[in-house]
Amino acid sequence: MTEIPEHLRKRAAEARKKAEGGGGAADAAPTESPAAGGGASAGSGAASKIPEHLLQRSKSAKQREGEQASASTAVAPAAAAVATATAPQPMATMTGPAGHTQRLLTVVKSGSIQDIKAQPLDKVHTWPHLIVVEFGAALAVTAFLTFFSIFVNAPLLRLADVNATPNPSKAPWYFLGLQELLTMFHPMVAGVTIPGIGLFALMLAPYIDKNPSNKPERRKFAVSLFTLFMMFWAVLVIIGSFFRGPGFNFVFPWVEGIFFDL
Repeated sequence: MTEIPEHLRKRAAEARKKAEGGGGAADAAPTESPAAGGGASAGSGAASKIPEHLLQRSKSAKQREGEQASASTAVAPAAAAVATATAPQPMATMTGPAGHTQRLLTVVKSGSIQDIKAQPLDKVHTWPHLIVVEFGAALAVTAFLTFFSIFVNAPLLRLADVNATPNPSKAPWYFLGLQELLTMFHPMVAGVTIPGIGLFALMLAPYIDKNPSNKPERRKFAVSLFTLFMMFWAVLVIIGSFFRGPGFNFVFPWVEGIFFDL
């Protein structure tokens, strides 16, 4: 059942009391002039602030309650006020001032029709949330490398001799993949075409796989493409590091040794 505000209940109770008290006087003086009746009704309306059409509807409801005494005796004062305000009336009594027919059904609290809960957001601004963390990580790595280089010497080789070329002559480990490709393909294919195709495929991955999820199990295409590229390059680096001997020929490291300085 709809909750009725307390001030409306009080106003309905006051209207009922005044209607009960003024009923006898109205019956005793039916020949009173319209001006006097208008003044009395205006005075009572000003005192109680109840519109005249509501008082008339209350009187009509009281007359119907007298005819149906068995039903009206079990109704509480608050329920009687609701029945008085919402009971169907004839068209002549439903009209208010200036012919209006609107009725006050209930007063709805603003909290019941407005959603004031804040929606959680899963996004933050780049500054300062991301940049501060990245800058702090860069400072930490720089400090670690600085102190590490003070106490640990780099594994440098002896001075280069122009008259003696090392055999095998290997590139640094991060270039051994390209050096391994040079043993299989033309320099143009091994140094430009194959690496270019791999990098171009990685650049196209975000445009092909438009899944906005950041969970790896939902990004199967992107994860598969990146894993394939990394495994392909890792295998080439491992072969160039441990399976290439003098003349950059293929050897087995467990038979002829390892020709690579870590």
